[in-house]
Amino acid sequence: MKYFGTDGIRGLAYEFITESLAYSVGKSLRLLDTDKVIVSRDTRESGHMIVKAIKKGCLDAGLDVLDIDIQATPVLAYMTVKEQCMGIMVTASHNPYQDNGIKVFDKGFKSTPNQETVIEQVIDGAIRVPETSRGHELEYQNPLMEYTHLYDDFLGKSNLKIALDLANGAGIKNAKHIFRQISNDLEFIGDNPNGTNINLGVGSTHMNTVIDFVKQNKFDIGFAFDGDGDRVLTCDNEGKIIDGDLMIYIFACYLKEKGKLNNDIVVLTKMSNMGIVEALKKQGINTVLTDIGDKYVIQAMSSYDAVIGGENSGHVINKELFISGDGVLNAAYLVHILEEKQCRVQDLIQDIVIYPDRLHNIKTEHKDLVNHPEIVSLVEAIQYELKDHGKVLVRASGTEPLIRISASAKTEDKVDEIINRIRSALEQLLKGMEK
Repeated sequence: MKYFGTDGIRGLAYEFITESLAYSVGKSLRLLDTDKVIVSRDTRESGHMIVKAIKKGCLDAGLDVLDIDIQATPVLAYMTVKEQCMGIMVTASHNPYQDNGIKVFDKGFKSTPNQETVIEQVIDGAIRVPETSRGHELEYQNPLMEYTHLYDDFLGKSNLKIALDLANGAGIKNAKHIFRQISNDLEFIGDNPNGTNINLGVGSTHMNTVIDFVKQNKFDIGFAFDGDGDRVLTCDNEGKIIDGDLMIYIFACYLKEKGKLNNDIVVLTKMSNMGIVEALKKQGINTVLTDIGDKYVIQAMSSYDAVIGGENSGHVINKELFISGDGVLNAAYLVHILEEKQCRVQDLIQDIVIYPDRLHNIKTEHKDLVNHPEIVSLVEAIQYELKDHGKVLVRASGTEPLIRISASAKTEDKVDEIINRIRSALEQLLKGMEK
């Protein structure tokens, strides 16, 4: 069982997340100005063991613990806002079931670098948690009744025929609870978790599953979530994927119409397609491009007082709805917009001209090669050639032993040329390391 540190407490520093490590994480929260901790998990078979250890650490440190069992990450995040406390979500998000890890929340926000440092110091034994009287495990309460209040301002009936791929993950409960209030014409796939099938051929990392289902069964729209429910990707009735960037475009244009788009700014990442940026500009909306990772998006949103931002992976933060990413919330909001405008999703993005782009992964443990002077120089040279008519990005995966090369340009041939140039340079460096 791998330790997968999402926005990672120690990132990939630990090969395994053990019971003793989980115990230390739970105990460390005593030092983070909270007297209550809410704990949840996704559907991985290892989650129960990790939660048990975390709860023991919290209780031994004198903290009260509310275990809300299997719930989507956004449900846990919302509950930490309602209860004004911290929370720990045991999940490896879109990764396979063998991986597991934690996300730490404080009143709806992910843990800060300073908070993560405290947790790490407790794990390392550099800081001792003072002895105190044992905490109490609180009586279970169903969080979905409170969570539903996030939808009070826009939840309504739709005549759309909707398919939802739930990735055999944590989003099953809140997705079904909400969408059964939206449509009477629903179908669910990926909703039979067994502990080992989370993200297995289903969910937002396997879009062909929901695309085929939508096309074969003549649905109007399909949504696919990741393993812990904070991401969503969409497909229309023809099977075209509407990724996170396209959803942000739709939301930003809608919010601007309503006079709710602060400073006419949205936050995207350097992975975003240049066609989206150009289309937003035509709507009078400026973009800020950040490094990859929702923590960078959130920082930029705060700096620019933006209400909408996210990643093309489907992690969308819409502060008009909630302060954290929520796949089900964003899916329901998109349905609301379609109903209000009485249109199809493709009608809202028809003016966007998408640049050809491609992502190529190189499997290697030597992820630091992205900082090699030859690679840095090559990327700078290519970007200079492209000017404002494309982009190139070479980065290390934060969760897997991969170097990711992404390129966007006005033609497919140019994209392929860029990918091949960088791939060849990396492969030559790797061969030199093997000698």
